[in-house]
Amino acid sequence: MTKPELYHARNSVCSQKVRLCLAEIGLPWEGRLLDLMAGDQYAPEYLALNPEAVVPTLVDDGRVVVESSLICEYLDRTYNGGTLMPDDPAHRIGVSHWLLRSIQLHAAINALTFSTANRGAKFKGLDAAARDRKLARMPNPLARLRLVSLTDEGLASPFVAQALVDLRRAFGDMSRALARHDWLSGPDFGLGDIGVIPYVDRLERLGFGGLWAQDFPGIDGWIDRMRARPAFAQAIDAVAPEGSFERMRSGAAPFREEVLRLWAVP
Repeated sequence: MTKPELYHARNSVCSQKVRLCLAEIGLPWEGRLLDLMAGDQYAPEYLALNPEAVVPTLVDDGRVVVESSLICEYLDRTYNGGTLMPDDPAHRIGVSHWLLRSIQLHAAINALTFSTANRGAKFKGLDAAARDRKLARMPNPLARLRLVSLTDEGLASPFVAQALVDLRRAFGDMSRALARHDWLSGPDFGLGDIGVIPYVDRLERLGFGGLWAQDFPGIDGWIDRMRARPAFAQAIDAVAPEGSFERMRSGAAPFREEVLRLWAVP
């Protein structure tokens, strides 16, 4: 059998999730690295695989699997005997909930990233006409609207306000789950933890860990346990471009106080 092929980007949180799953399973794979800022995701051959022009995409024995949570479930069932899903039905439902919820978490993290550290990065150096041409390549009209709003309005964007609402609810649920067990998946580590950690890790790397530190206990300890797993360094730290996390935090630093102010007014 050929190795699964993963189309991914180095610092994409959804790509991190799938790489983390692959590392935890110990599955060999072939990487197809995309530069999202350069627009590799709009190449016709990639759009044929993923018409939404997002990463990651998995190609395995002729099967194309998109959406990071579905890819993780597929990999666990196909190559790992489903062992990253708990046996207990209640815990299985909980894991499925977190994998579904990660779509909402991704939107929230995207909003805080592109309204702060990456604000304007997609259009850097472009005049108005070139900006419009770049926007026209995006196949999803709502994604275009989000990007324009986050670029032009920054933290005043309504997408940021929604992100803070969604994160507050998620942190509350995480804190309650982690009061019962060490892992979001239940007594044992699993897909629920893999599905959520890249988004929370991104917030901390932006310097926004204060959003949960005071009101939602247990999350910091869970992050520490996740980062202590060998797969974490392999899938996230080792793949990131040198200095990129430092640049991310530095880019977000001027916005930190305003983010904390907005957070303090639910």
